[in-house]
Amino acid sequence: MGKPTGFKEYPRTAEPYRDAAVRLVDFDELYTPHNEDHLGTQGARCMDCGVPFCQSGDGCPVYNLIPEWNDLVYHGRWHDALDRLHKTNNFPEFTGRVCPAPCEGACVLGITSPPVTIKNIENAIIDRGFEEGWVTPQPPSSRTGKRVAVVGSGPAGLAAAAQLNRAGHQVAVFERADRIGGLLMYGIPNMKLDKAVVDRRVDLLRAEGVTFHVNADVGRNVDIGKLIDEHDAVLLATGATEARDLKIPGREGPGVHLAMEFLTLNTRSLLDSNLEDGRYISAKDKDVIVIGGGDTGTDCIGTALRHGCRSLVNFEILPRPPAERGADNPWPLYPRIYRVDYGHAEAATRFGEDPRVYSISGQAFIRDSSGTLTGIRTAKVDGKIQAIPGTEKVWKADLILLSMGFVRPEHYINEALGLELDERGNFQASKQDYRTSVPGVYAASDCRRGQDLVVRAINEGREAAREIDRDLMGSTQLP
Repeated sequence: MGKPTGFKEYPRTAEPYRDAAVRLVDFDELYTPHNEDHLGTQGARCMDCGVPFCQSGDGCPVYNLIPEWNDLVYHGRWHDALDRLHKTNNFPEFTGRVCPAPCEGACVLGITSPPVTIKNIENAIIDRGFEEGWVTPQPPSSRTGKRVAVVGSGPAGLAAAAQLNRAGHQVAVFERADRIGGLLMYGIPNMKLDKAVVDRRVDLLRAEGVTFHVNADVGRNVDIGKLIDEHDAVLLATGATEARDLKIPGREGPGVHLAMEFLTLNTRSLLDSNLEDGRYISAKDKDVIVIGGGDTGTDCIGTALRHGCRSLVNFEILPRPPAERGADNPWPLYPRIYRVDYGHAEAATRFGEDPRVYSISGQAFIRDSSGTLTGIRTAKVDGKIQAIPGTEKVWKADLILLSMGFVRPEHYINEALGLELDERGNFQASKQDYRTSVPGVYAASDCRRGQDLVVRAINEGREAAREIDRDLMGSTQLP
């Protein structure tokens, strides 16, 4: 806990983002510099709640020792706070930036008052750790002689690689893209997670002994059978990369793109040439519609605004969430309430209003005689997501981005292996041991359980590493 009476004395005050009008002209991170005095005061709000729901159950998926490092920050013991943070989370610089903070939704203080600013404090601890030089490579003291291949370099793959390397195994990570990081590199835009932050952690892992292979598409240009033969274990952490599409009339043709295509090309061009090579889908001077809410939809909004779109609308098929928790959404469940994320605030700054339109569904994309996209026809929907007759409307658009989530992993690896799938098309593997139906092959995170949060991916990567280590060595000391 922090100060015994801190939760009564100090109001919640989150660290602000940079001013929306200023940050819209660049792809630099949203965040403002940390104020340690302010964060100490916020840490003081952590109360002696008895049972810290923030760090377990419906709270933190990696079981961060949140009250402990809140207390340490309150007392100015930042290095000790970093040590406690790293005990449960390999990459707090990622979660401190992009996690939606279910821990704050489960904060006991949040029952009657605004919760502790847990995410801000976490981010500040790790940022100071890097600034002070406290985060250094920690290679294992000895090697086991075992070799493990990790397929996919997103948060699950990197977490598993870090843990398996720590146990002394020789770990090789295979990534089909041209840069390491998976979702962290190309699925989350630079203003939310600067790619130098990702590269910094990858460089640490490399210095600790992990090897990385890019442009290595396992199941295509890398033979999965050979990979299994050459390693004592293989972990599939490929993500759930098959996007949910919108199969309505007019889908085929230019102007309609999946969100990940839009975001990936933008980030790659940004890193390669600061967007000067033109090898991305530009929203400049276009009427843009983003279909689908959530974090990825917001990222599409923010990216399109930075390109200089002419107009922007965001469709959400569900009704607008309530301002407060509903009766069916009690504490400590994650609060399903109305929020204004960074992209919504930026759109309001640029165009004068929140871009979201609720309870709406696309019926047909509209194209002219040459096949050029000109808009979309929609209808309002009821509580059962059924179109309401007489509510049809045509919206002007020459760029439509589909951000409706992901349905399953791509299947070319499992088809080559004959690996069993679950009823949703995910790689079949138990959370108890992460083993697939193919001996020596394991699966973790989104490819095993379906699309989920970065923090849950880290959790599954760590747990899978523990089970792999147990199988290889007969026992394990990994947490």
